Amino acid sequence: MVGSDRRERPLIPTGKIARIAAALVVLYVLANFVDVWFASRSDYDGDATAAIVLGAAQYNGEPSVALRGRLDTAAGLYLDDRVELVVVTGGGQPDDVTTEAKTGYDYLRDTAAIPDENLRLEVQGASTYQSLAAAARFLAAEEIDDVILVTDPYHAKRSQLIAEEVGLSAEVSPTDSSTSIGRLLRETGATAVGRLIGFRRIDAYVDL
Repeated sequence: MVGSDRRERPLIPTGKIARIAAALVVLYVLANFVDVWFASRSDYDGDATAAIVLGAAQYNGEPSVALRGRLDTAAGLYLDDRVELVVVTGGGQPDDVTTEAKTGYDYLRDTAAIPDENLRLEVQGASTYQSLAAAARFLAAEEIDDVILVTDPYHAKRSQLIAEEVGLSAEVSPTDSSTSIGRLLRETGATAVGRLIGFRRIDAYVDL
């Protein structure tokens, strides 16, 4: 009977398995937080064929502070001859008179004198994934896949991972805007889940 009891007893207690699993989850989330934080403090200093400006709010054709910061950063890349093209992205809300992309296009024409032939617009995207997937498709038609993403620091890592998922070879040149711990934590969660199940699946349920 004693031998039978020993054979039926689990080799590793259920409670210990749960603790190990919880520790692994914590380590995974922590590793993603470090990645997100490190990316928010990094700035690519090389060249690429195109810069892609991730969309942000606009108000009747006037870029928000966040969008203006991204557009100014992209304009700097172009004027410093680090990119040949600038892609502006982002659709609009139902009541908007224009889109984030068209607002960015007008701004870059007016402030940096970037000519039409060096600008591309993606005007349908309602999320980072949708905008980058659409940009990847029309850039592929021009045999372009090397890009510099321009966005806010907290958004850098997830944007880069999404770009890679849709077939782009991407680096990031973030703006100099400040980053809150709340945004870093939000991005950590989205990045951690996206790495496990794919960012396309997340986009189907959550607008990020």
